[in-house]
Amino acid sequence: MLEQRQVANINEALAELGVTSDTLSQEEKRQLDEQGYLLFPELIDGVLLEQLRAKYEELMEKEGQSAGLEVHQEQGTRRLSDLVNKGEIFDYVYTHPRVLAAIFHIIGGEFKLSSLNARDAIPGEGHQVLHADWGHLAADEPFHVANSLWMVDDFTRDNGATRVVPGTHHLRQTPQEALADPAAAHPEQVLAIAPAGTVLVFNSHLWHGGTRNTTQKTRRALHSYYVARDFPQQLDQSQYIRLKTYRRISPAARYLLDVD
Repeated sequence: MLEQRQVANINEALAELGVTSDTLSQEEKRQLDEQGYLLFPELIDGVLLEQLRAKYEELMEKEGQSAGLEVHQEQGTRRLSDLVNKGEIFDYVYTHPRVLAAIFHIIGGEFKLSSLNARDAIPGEGHQVLHADWGHLAADEPFHVANSLWMVDDFTRDNGATRVVPGTHHLRQTPQEALADPAAAHPEQVLAIAPAGTVLVFNSHLWHGGTRNTTQKTRRALHSYYVARDFPQQLDQSQYIRLKTYRRISPAARYLLDVD
């Protein structure tokens, strides 16, 4: 029978998904506060990694030229969107307690999944301007968005690894406001270089962007993106949720999707 129970708030949802007050260490919280990003090594084990790669390519082949249309297509990349509805394997990605603890620490209150997408920079492509995923913030305005990037392949210096500029979430300016050329390399930028299976969580007000893939192989990643609950989702989950998905997931997951 379809479970009708509903979760009342984000604290209840997080508790049911295994998040506790010590899911993150004090050092991890400090790094999120000061630097704006955090790497979780080995969050995807070898078996799941191979399954994700297989599912990724299966969806790319199945969707063809329509891949990513639900949210966004981008020249020089392959994209997938609405992954919540495209396989039970993706449930792990947007409900992982370590990631959720980090998202909660950044946003500081009620939040929901904004979208679950995938992106990979094809050889020779993928460079993005430095950007933030929100506009200008007032001095006393809380953070509204946070992202987690799941590395399906190794992220290297040459294959389009994401760049971040530590601490820029505190500037409360966008790169377009502050920089003469947001496409150029920033003197303080850091490349998120890490092996497949690592997850990068970052405050999405942090300046960040993809870099050019100069190798002959693609570089795949999943993006589980979250927004404060008072704001619209990048993909309206209530409009896209499939009955099969709704029946499969827990009340806590439904709360994260905001589909009840």
